[in-house]
Amino acid sequence: MADILTETRSDFLEAVLTGLSQMPKVIPARYLYDRRGSELFEQITCLPEYYPTRTEIGLLKAHAHDIARLVGVGGAVIEFGSGSSVKTPLLTDAVDASVYVPIDISRDFLREAARSFARAHPTMTVAPLAGDFTRPLALPPAVEGQRKLGFFPGSTIGNLTHSAAVDMLRSMAETLGEGAFMVIGMDCRKNPRIFEAAYDDAAGVTAAFNLNILKRLNSELDGSIPVDAFEHRAVWHDGIGRVEMHLVAQRDMSFRVAGKLFAMGEGETIHTENSHKYTAEEARLLARTGGWNPLAMWVDEDGLFGLHVWQVAPRRMDP
Repeated sequence: MADILTETRSDFLEAVLTGLSQMPKVIPARYLYDRRGSELFEQITCLPEYYPTRTEIGLLKAHAHDIARLVGVGGAVIEFGSGSSVKTPLLTDAVDASVYVPIDISRDFLREAARSFARAHPTMTVAPLAGDFTRPLALPPAVEGQRKLGFFPGSTIGNLTHSAAVDMLRSMAETLGEGAFMVIGMDCRKNPRIFEAAYDDAAGVTAAFNLNILKRLNSELDGSIPVDAFEHRAVWHDGIGRVEMHLVAQRDMSFRVAGKLFAMGEGETIHTENSHKYTAEEARLLARTGGWNPLAMWVDEDGLFGLHVWQVAPRRMDP
């Protein structure tokens, strides 16, 4: 197993200090996924209220061979935001991949997940890459000359605003290169009550996941944040089609992060995550705007979740 890992602490520090200096305050969602955050998210995916994981797995099981017929067999599967790689074998087995590149921002979690995947797939080259996949990345040498299939499950694209999602899709196209394919999961618009339950579960796991970012700031960036003075809140905004997660201050306070002083009033929030939901037409428009041609889409019978296959669009020359 190749070990290609990059340090991202300076990016983390810059993003946090910039976000906490804004009004309203914000922390980019990708930083929720340190080791503990990744573990908590894996727990979330098993909750009865959280439908995306089991629905997407069902779609992959039903259509993996349809995907293989569209994209071909062999080559490399590059997974953006790989987490524990639970869904990955459904795709790598169907396309008979020879190389797997899991990309994740959580270095320690990535290393362990990649080793576990390599033990279960001894004939496959596994080359983990830690980094921010919203920017173009240099892929490991193992993928040179290989057919490339990107894999972006879990509706992670919903975490980004539409403009940021377009930028990321263009970056992914640049990372993968001309002719590459992508299998991407996208959550569908539906009854908001389903969202409310999924993002504020009865067991409080999502709340712990959201609050964990404050613990991370304290431990990694010398923070003095009173974590117990914040509460998790999830809100559906119908007009812009997204769930927002916030951390709400329960009292006036001040705290430091990396030596810098911040103040918050009671009721003020730190915006930590968006989760946009897409209609079929919105998904196709997003693909084309981001430099991809949509090839296929499958949705479960309840209309909860969509699985899409795209291909990098040929570059056009201006006159």
